[in-house]
Amino acid sequence: MRISVAADENTGVAADVVSELRRRGHEVIVHGALEPDERDDWAWGSAAAAWDVTEGRAEQAVVCCWTGTGASIAANKVPGVRAALCVDSYTAAGARRWNDANVLALSLRLTSRALLSEILDGWFSGAASDDPDDIANIEHLNRIADF
Repeated sequence: MRISVAADENTGVAADVVSELRRRGHEVIVHGALEPDERDDWAWGSAAAAWDVTEGRAEQAVVCCWTGTGASIAANKVPGVRAALCVDSYTAAGARRWNDANVLALSLRLTSRALLSEILDGWFSGAASDDPDDIANIEHLNRIADF
């Protein structure tokens, strides 16, 4: 799978996200502080990764900033993105299952290497639910931008 990754600082688990995704066999596109020729601010990097998803350059993205909040907000401004700030594997699996999240947001401050691995395990073990109520919620999310 091709995954776009953005971080506003090359600190914490920022580089570990890239190396762990590659270790798992994914192709990685980098943005922000991970790409020397780009602006490293969270809003720019996270938006670039989110646009990669909606424009088909990546199937999913991982966006990171100190708390993860700004990165998730920036990514969610891109139409068609459902970014989820995840602090544990249960939240990551649930975001994929119930919310059909396509962008994982992480805190560079709170996420340890061990926790990163667990969160990615949860994220990749989850798949979008086929429950009609869950599908209806995602369809409604897609229409909210049209209001």
